[in-house]
Amino acid sequence: MRIKDLGEFGLIKRIAKNIKTDASVVKASGDDCAVIKFDKSNYQLLTCDMIVEGVDFRRNERPYLIGRKALAISLSDIAACAGIPRYALVSIGLPKNISIKKVDEMMKALLELAAAFKVNIVGGDISLSKQLTLETTVLGIVEKKCLVLRNGAKPSDIIFVTGSLGDSISGKHLKFSPRIKEARFLTQNFKVNSMIDISDGLSQDLGHILEASRAGATIYADLVPRSKNNISVKDALASGEEFELLFTLPIKEARKLIRQKSGIFHPIGQITEQKLGLRLIDRNCRETLLKIKGFRHF
Repeated sequence: MRIKDLGEFGLIKRIAKNIKTDASVVKASGDDCAVIKFDKSNYQLLTCDMIVEGVDFRRNERPYLIGRKALAISLSDIAACAGIPRYALVSIGLPKNISIKKVDEMMKALLELAAAFKVNIVGGDISLSKQLTLETTVLGIVEKKCLVLRNGAKPSDIIFVTGSLGDSISGKHLKFSPRIKEARFLTQNFKVNSMIDISDGLSQDLGHILEASRAGATIYADLVPRSKNNISVKDALASGEEFELLFTLPIKEARKLIRQKSGIFHPIGQITEQKLGLRLIDRNCRETLLKIKGFRHF
């Protein structure tokens, strides 16, 4: 068997089943962040991400945007758990013929984004690499009462998404702003049952919530907020690297959020029983079983 036969998520499960943790670990593999005991009121959050030339960005992309993305995707993981990012490590794999100017531009972006979110870059590593590679590790903190994971969705919960979907194709994956503020607003004012950031596509990331929560869901096609790129609902559901928040609220809480009329939070469906699977209802009330699609490395 080869990795391509097992697939990305099959490989993750294969590796994770052999990892043992002690009592200090609240949540390990299988969510946006690892959750670690810290003090009476707070948990520590830990996440890491890697971006590789030819996979996550093209060689001719602006170095500034490459550096920015490297840190932004880890901040988005912290947002998905409703945390506050505090410290970061940055490791870079560099081809030996890369220009110093390009490295300076990437670091400029990293430092500016870190400053904007009050994150301390406290170290990292540098290595020779055939392809430009950046890896970030971010440590955050979250109040125990505010922590949100993927496994809390309940039947009748209303499903929400922030922003609009489909802009990744036009460069959003390099320019997005991590939804730290929005996640903090939600958990400080509402009871959020589950949350994830959309990195692999709405249907695939909703699938992660459904698997962790042992639930099903119904999505209403006309409610899915799409970008101005005139993309189809099908493409919006599969568009990866949107880095929007996907979350669920009890009906009473959902009504409160809808009354806010913020223009940011969009209800798109409802959590159902697991046996119903993931279903899409179109404008003609036709119901179809939705195949989970999105980005996979293998």
